[in-house]
Amino acid sequence: MMFKYLLSTALAVFFLHTAHAQNDPALFTVKGNPVSVSEFKYIYAKSNQDKADFTEKSLRDYLELYINFKLKVQKARDMKLDTISSLNAELDGYKRQLSKSYLEDKEVTDKLVKDTYERMQQDVDISHIVIICDRTKSPKDTLAAYNRAAHLLKMIQKGADFNKIAADSSEDKTAKENRGNLGFITAMLPDGYHAIEKAIYSAKPGALIGPIRSSSGYHLIRVNGFRAARGEMEVSHILIRKGENEEKHAKARMKADSAYQALVAGGKWEDVCAKFTEDKATASKSGYIGFFGINRYQKGFEDAAFGLANNGDFSKPVETSLGFHVIKRNSHRGIAKFEEIKRGLTDRVKRDSRSEAARQTMIARIRKDVGYQEFPETFKKWSAKQTDTVFLTFKWKPDAAKPQDLLVRYGKEKSYTVADFEDFCARSSRDRMRGVGIPIGETIQKLYTQWNEETTMQFEESQLDKKYPEFKSLMREYEEGILLFEALKQNVWDRANSDSVGLEDYYRINLSQKYKWDERARVSIYSLKTDDTKIIDNVRAFAASNPSAAVVKKFNTPDNELVTVIEKSYERNKNKELGQLWKTGDMTDSKIDPGTKTSSFQKIEEIMPPTGKTLAEARGYAVADYQDYLEKKWIEDLRKEYPVKVSEEVLKGLIKK
Repeated sequence: MMFKYLLSTALAVFFLHTAHAQNDPALFTVKGNPVSVSEFKYIYAKSNQDKADFTEKSLRDYLELYINFKLKVQKARDMKLDTISSLNAELDGYKRQLSKSYLEDKEVTDKLVKDTYERMQQDVDISHIVIICDRTKSPKDTLAAYNRAAHLLKMIQKGADFNKIAADSSEDKTAKENRGNLGFITAMLPDGYHAIEKAIYSAKPGALIGPIRSSSGYHLIRVNGFRAARGEMEVSHILIRKGENEEKHAKARMKADSAYQALVAGGKWEDVCAKFTEDKATASKSGYIGFFGINRYQKGFEDAAFGLANNGDFSKPVETSLGFHVIKRNSHRGIAKFEEIKRGLTDRVKRDSRSEAARQTMIARIRKDVGYQEFPETFKKWSAKQTDTVFLTFKWKPDAAKPQDLLVRYGKEKSYTVADFEDFCARSSRDRMRGVGIPIGETIQKLYTQWNEETTMQFEESQLDKKYPEFKSLMREYEEGILLFEALKQNVWDRANSDSVGLEDYYRINLSQKYKWDERARVSIYSLKTDDTKIIDNVRAFAASNPSAAVVKKFNTPDNELVTVIEKSYERNKNKELGQLWKTGDMTDSKIDPGTKTSSFQKIEEIMPPTGKTLAEARGYAVADYQDYLEKKWIEDLRKEYPVKVSEEVLKGLIKK
């Protein structure tokens, strides 16, 4: 019976591999290693995009290129480049980056984004009472804060005035002044306030909700009402600042009214603003402030701006803590269409803690799909051995015996042990030591939950190449690209730069006539430390019939270096100063700089005929050519070293006639 079982299993595996090979046969092999037709089709289509016409010529041309690529990658593997730790670290970095888009529940994320966008269509007026209690507080303090908020809620439900309770008991510093009223707010709320956002947008006007936890504490919230989202207003303003006393305050009000009346009488905004505004920051821009949304400026300013119905309308003077404003509406924009802001909004949602919902959904799905199993008795037994006097200090160390008792298992694919969890606890020393003063069981449970979620995501990451063909293809591209780069570096690029003898021979035999200078002018560039035209004329006159060395000798003294000369060569039309000058002895006009009291001119000393460039003069081009030569020779050697077999039958099956 056992023999029959083994035989049937072996046959099943054989037929499975045979079926797969038939569905995805090898197009070619390099050193016996197959390259599947699906891989070639993927890379051919990706590289050629809309030019991927699958004609025989196009396929054969690209096949030669891909064979050359695979030859280099095979050589890189034989050189053991895939064992270099720095290259593997680079590949791991690519993998982590690529994995991010796969390690999220897109359906949940999309819903979060759409929910947020729908909420952005309305502003909501709320009042709140907050009892401060951030996430770092102990469970005892957290419970006390919750109980206090719950007590205040009961008082309000029994008839106590919300506004008075807010002024008396809320720990928001503004509560005594605004009696808890925050005015209108809009989605999306800051990180840590998603629960509040979700609750208030789900409530009806007049609803009392809470206590709701945020990153700052517990909130009781009264929803006062909703309105269509205001969007953003683009405005300019004229500001008349307040005075220190009542008399100056009244004068400021009168001045603002004068500006308003000037506009009513038909005055141009730019002229009136220039005459009246006292806002130095915007005066040069005709009072332009730009776009702003709700809660950016004081309520009176905001209401006046959003109350302007048409572009070009202006307001009566509006008082704020700064002074009196006359506001002009330039334009208004509402909430953009979903498709226009979807990408940016998605990025914001992913950075926000609300995305934890998507993460938890994905963790649950992964565990369900793979047959996840926990071993709570093992965890309970291990936890019982820990004492806070050791575990919550830097002295705690993992068991050197590395206990292999199972804590979690992912089907038949992967298991994690007590030793794995202990390693995590060792790395999380800061979180362990934060547990001082908290029951040790809570700290251990928190660490276990965090570790357990991380192992789930690590497991899923390890399965991506099996679950997603496109992920596997991209990772293969990354890996082979890294190996190819390093192989080229060692076999071609570094050699071209370091093999000076080989480069010189190659240049002499193949390139000496390829790189040439056109006709050139040897030019002396004279710089003089004077702007005296008489001295300049004397120098020019002598330079016209004498070499530069003689000029320097004649006009310079040990105490005064009047003239300096540098010599350069220029191809025709490569020196703007020379213009149309192109004869030996030609000189440019003098350039005089009164600011620095200096001057300069140029003289053509010699016109040189076209000539070949030396290796030093053409080195950059020569090295690039030598690299191309070395790469071609390297490919020829690889073709001899590694046998390549192409399946003509498979290739012809790709051709579209």
